[in-house]
Order: sequence, then C-alpha cells, then structure tokens
Amino acid sequence: MRHLLALLAMSVAVPAAAQDAERQAATIARADAAARDRFVRAVEASGFAGTYLFYRGTNRIAGGSAGAAVAGASGGFTAEQVWPWASVTKQVVATLVMQEVEAGRLSLDVPAGRYLPALGASSPTIRQLLRHRAGLRNPDDSAADANGFPSFYTTGTGGADWCTAGRGVAGGAPRYNNCDYIVLGALLARTTRMPLPALFQRRIAGPLGLGARFIDPAVGGGPDTVWAGGPDTGDRQAMARFGAAGGIEGTAADLAAFDRALLTGSLLSTAARAEMWRGDPGFGQSSFAVRLRGCAAPVRLVERRGAIGRFAVRNVIAPDLGLSMVLFTNRGDAGLGDVRRGTTHDLLSAGACA
Repeated sequence: MRHLLALLAMSVAVPAAAQDAERQAATIARADAAARDRFVRAVEASGFAGTYLFYRGTNRIAGGSAGAAVAGASGGFTAEQVWPWASVTKQVVATLVMQEVEAGRLSLDVPAGRYLPALGASSPTIRQLLRHRAGLRNPDDSAADANGFPSFYTTGTGGADWCTAGRGVAGGAPRYNNCDYIVLGALLARTTRMPLPALFQRRIAGPLGLGARFIDPAVGGGPDTVWAGGPDTGDRQAMARFGAAGGIEGTAADLAAFDRALLTGSLLSTAARAEMWRGDPGFGQSSFAVRLRGCAAPVRLVERRGAIGRFAVRNVIAPDLGLSMVLFTNRGDAGLGDVRRGTTHDLLSAGACA
C-alpha cells in the first residue's frame, strides 16, 4: 500500500512540476513580447537609422533595422551588412589580453616592456595601457593630412613603432588614446607568436562561428561588405590602419554573439571578466550603474562606444539582467547619445524596464 501511495504522489507531482514550468515559460514569453513591443516603439519614435539587436540571454527580444541606408533614397539596411566595429575592437583586444592573463602568460601590473621591448625602460604596465594611462604618443596629435585628418590613419607613418617613439610618463588621469591598444595588439602578437587577426580568429571568431575579421584592404569585400551607405574601398583602407584600436568589421549579429559569449562565460572566467569590467574606464569598456527610465533601481551596465567618420556603434551589456544591445548607424556618432541620455538610453530603457 505504501508503494502504491508513493506512486500516486509521484504521478500528481510530475504533472504539477510540468505545469509550473509551463507557467514560468509563459510568463517569460509574455515579458519578452512586452519588451519587444516597447523596444520597437522606441526605435520608431527615436528616428534611429541603422541596425539594432536586443537580447535577453540567448533569446533575441528584438532585431531589425530602421530608416534608409542612404538618407533620402529608397532601400533599407539588411542583417547581412558588414559594419566597422570601430572602438568596440578594443573590447575584443581586452578580452584577448585577459585570456593571456588568466593563462598566466601575462601579468597586468608588471612593466609591459617585459613583453614588448620596444616600449623601453620604465614602461607602462599592461593595466595602464588597458586604462589609457600609458603616456604614449597620440595619433590624434599627428600632422594633419590634406583633408585635415590625422595622418597617422591615412598617409603618414603609423603603427606601434610610431606609438612607442617619444613616449611620455605613464600614470595620472586617463587620456583616450588609440595607441594604447595598438601597442597591446603588438604585444599580443609578439607573446602569442601569432598576428592579431589570426589570434582573433582562433580564440574568438572561429569558436563562436563569427564572420567578423580585421579589415584587410587587400581582400576585396562582397556586396555585404561594400554596400550603398556603407564603407567604400577608401573607408576600409583608412579603417584598417586603426588596427587593434578599431580595425574589426562584422555584422550586428556577430557582435551580439560576442556579447552573449562574454555573458555566459565561454570566453573568460567569472573572475577575469569581473576584472576586465571593473571601473570607468575599465579594460576596453566602461562599467557603471545608470538609472534607466522605468527601472526601480540603477542598473549596472558595461558600455563600449565607437565611431569612425559617419559610422557609429553602441555595444551595451547589463550583466545582472543578462541583457545586451547592439546599435549600428551610418548617420554619425552624435545622434546615438550614450547609456545616460539620448537614443541609446531611450532604447535600453524601453527594453530593460517595464
């Protein structure tokens, strides 16, 4: 009799557990549908032109595009179009650096000249390079070309050798500087004995199945790489010179997949990721709490902004909520705002907060 009663209890418990799971799944589905509606309405109200993706964990809440690819013309954006990631590249390079730190092959707080002798004596540490406190020359200070653009990126001398020549004193307040990450890219190439594009392919793009890559002007792009409203051949040639500071190109879906890999821990351990995300500036990104419209309490965000010319990107992760948002536009940087104000804030608030 006791066995019979136990079997009866189990027969009742199993359907009850299944019903609980179904109710929970239905609740999540309703919440995601509501978030999708809010997000899409916010996109329409914002006047945003470009491509967007919004994820909760591995679940795509909203994704698509808005506006014309060429202002005033017919034809919109497509999901397959390749965008310059600009300074989001720094977020990728910081991840590669932290993989090496985690493996014990690099140390954040020893002089980086130990790994890259070109830095010379009394060199900055890797931590100082990651946080823009290295005292290197700044490409923005290079002589202007015929169009008034810093010649480091166009017709003048560029690369890590230029960055390390005439280095100043490390430390002090952060000063945003692409040379910090160009030098980190050279350091990674030397210590891993692998060119940075190949390292990115082996450690990140390959395992995640991404089509993203470092821009190589010698490799012709297809219709999704050179598209109306997108980077032309000349743009890609200039962008390639940003290298480890801004030289990756890929789709919005590629970048969203990178974000999910960071969130799920498939690229870094929890401890290494926390170190990378700590502080403002963090390593290749900024991390801080922001009050989003509609959320009861400030939300911890990891933000990486990027812009080259008319192309701009916002990559935002809310680690505690499991959310990520990617925005790409070819209408310039100013209209996107950031996580505290403007379009980026409005869209993030709509998706994250009821």
